[in-house]
Amino acid sequence: MKKKLLIFAFLLATGATIIYFYMYKEHRNIATETADYTITVPDLQKEFLINDNVAYQKYQDKTIQIIGTISSTDDTNKTIIVDDKLLATFLDKLSEDLVVGKQITIKGRFLGYDDLVEEFKIDQATVVE
Repeated sequence: MKKKLLIFAFLLATGATIIYFYMYKEHRNIATETADYTITVPDLQKEFLINDNVAYQKYQDKTIQIIGTISSTDDTNKTIIVDDKLLATFLDKLSEDLVVGKQITIKGRFLGYDDLVEEFKIDQATVVE
């Protein structure tokens, strides 16, 4: 009886440990990841116009690098808009040198495309130097 109780306790502890590490795994650090794709906003838009299902499968939740020109900035929400079509949300406060009209390369996690306002979205954005 003691042996069965010990085996049950061991299996229960092992199962709880596996579930804990599965549920609380480390978050991705997009800033340190290598970009899966480097693309401009117009090229990204073309891919979504050709076949949005294929484009979603290709880019969804991937780390991408975007090359474009800053259209607007919002310090309060830590966001910038690139080429009037891409909304990039930064984790940290926006740098002083992010000004409208500046050519920029940013890296972030691709969230999706909002076809209602025709806008792409990325988060965890960082400036690539």
